[in-house]
Amino acid sequence: MDAMIQARDGLAQARDLLARGVQPPIGRTLDFALVEVERGRAVFEGTPQEMHYNPMGGVHGGYAATILDSACGFAVLSMLQADQSFTTLELKVSYLRGMTDRTGPIRAEGRIVNMGRRVAFAEADIRDADGRLMATATSTLLVLAK
Repeated sequence: MDAMIQARDGLAQARDLLARGVQPPIGRTLDFALVEVERGRAVFEGTPQEMHYNPMGGVHGGYAATILDSACGFAVLSMLQADQSFTTLELKVSYLRGMTDRTGPIRAEGRIVNMGRRVAFAEADIRDADGRLMATATSTLLVLAK
């Protein structure tokens, strides 16, 4: 990120990325995108594809884990001051429904559960276009000084 963006708080950074259509590199790699962000909440959307498959013919669990981690992370980012950063300490994912290339668009929504000075707790879920719950996650994130 350029210095001008880094000098702003986390919500301003995330909104700037969204407004410019700039996606985190992992989103470009796995073809999912940040579509909404507000204080304490972030939403990513993607469409599972065959390129995300595991050897058993379904979408690899890492796809869901990555989009859930991103949703939790950006929810935390939206709460940070300009001189703060974060890293994920722990991510617990529950897979409730398998995904394939026929699943269609999915939406991962992350929310802050508790925001402390050094540790943040977030949760996220993935739903398909019909609102069916596909996976959930809880995350513990360490808040760092830049």
